[in-house]
Amino acid sequence: MEQLYLSLLLLFVSLISLSFFFLFYRHNAARSSIANLPPGNMGFPVIGESIEFLSLGWKGHPEKFIYERMAKYSSKVFKTSLFGERTVMVCGAACNKFLFSNENKLVMSWWPDNVNKIFPSSLETNSKVEAKKLRHMLPQFLSAQALQRYIGIMDTVAQRHFALEWENNTSVTVFPLAKRYTFWVACRLFISVDDPMQVEKLLESFNKIAPGIMSVPIDLPGTPFNRAIKASKFIKEKLLKIMRERREELANGTASQTQDILSHMLSSCDENGQYMTENLIADKILGLLIGGHDTASSACTFVVKYLADLPPNIYENVYREQMEIAKSKAPGELLNWEDIQKMKYSWNVACEVMRLAPPLQGAFREAMDDFVFNGFSIPKGWKLYWSASSTHRNPECFAEPEKFDPSRFEGTGPAPYTYVPFGGGPRMCPGKEYARMEILVFMHNLVKRFKWEAIIPDENIFIDPMPVPAKGLPVRLYPHQP
Repeated sequence: MEQLYLSLLLLFVSLISLSFFFLFYRHNAARSSIANLPPGNMGFPVIGESIEFLSLGWKGHPEKFIYERMAKYSSKVFKTSLFGERTVMVCGAACNKFLFSNENKLVMSWWPDNVNKIFPSSLETNSKVEAKKLRHMLPQFLSAQALQRYIGIMDTVAQRHFALEWENNTSVTVFPLAKRYTFWVACRLFISVDDPMQVEKLLESFNKIAPGIMSVPIDLPGTPFNRAIKASKFIKEKLLKIMRERREELANGTASQTQDILSHMLSSCDENGQYMTENLIADKILGLLIGGHDTASSACTFVVKYLADLPPNIYENVYREQMEIAKSKAPGELLNWEDIQKMKYSWNVACEVMRLAPPLQGAFREAMDDFVFNGFSIPKGWKLYWSASSTHRNPECFAEPEKFDPSRFEGTGPAPYTYVPFGGGPRMCPGKEYARMEILVFMHNLVKRFKWEAIIPDENIFIDPMPVPAKGLPVRLYPHQP
């Protein structure tokens, strides 16, 4: 089906390209007069090199777009055109440091128009101002200290999840189950929704969003892009309903202002005494629910995949560490902060998984003004894109980068700006500690119950926009004997 949409787009482009050729030629000629732009190729009119960028992701090799051009232009900084935008790709640790260190100074966050259409932000206030306020609010809930009180809740959700979805099965498909687990945790902690049926209904709509983000932006009935737009609207309506019920609960005292992020947003005002509107809160909660489950579900899935594929000593070391913790617990006792701190080897394994299969492939920034970087001119308004693969699989940053080696993360770990699964700088994912706990609780509950093997060896991987096994990673389960 995706190929049909791709063909439609190419047909559309071929019909209009002649009409607009001279317009774009003059436009690009004017731009090329800027002194000392990075080397590169802007590709076709309108679509630039977007099709190749997307198709390599669909094939599971997004890094090829980066490394082929780095070699071709002998530069870690090169220009291209993606999603109708003049873009500079910046690759390597030094580029990451420059970009992350100059957030809101020389560059600012930017998303392609198809993302903005799927998530139309409320126009009631300045979105950048509200985003800054939100990032100041989140540490109250997502810092390591704040999250300590939620570890038991995560463990409770994980135990219920494994009892419902994994136990008494001889085989399972991991990716959809990992999404159910991480989404259930996000719903419980962010909006206090704990009913599995209600969680599942919301997840059905969320599952339509990610394919729309990486699809050709054709808003016609039945296309992934159209389904994503409809799903986003449906979820926002459900969140508004939950929000109005919560207002009543706060008013009559059956809910507290500190029970979750939703209650805090409804109860908090700014320095001028102004409260966030319902639409704005719904936008923010929608973003948190997506960020709180999509990337973590990808990481959990690939932990399962690598532990199935790797030499058995990796699994055995994780199992030994987790069973020492399990045996120290009284019957019915939940995991706590001290237990999480003991999971050092397990977290090194998870970090190495995220190095080789980063859940966040990269992100865009926009130049706030003209500036010079690495001797190249970057014009105001141009987009910049950083890629995790430009360092994660780079032998300059990691010796034998294709080798799985959890010891890379012992001691001080990788050099700064080389390991960036959560981004970096002021816009580093505020849920990094949340994701660490969620992944480790998943690993604990998984390995103490099962060993497993992949049913499809060497299953294909594609980017959607996180790495996803083509068949969802079916595995055969072998429960541990009591």
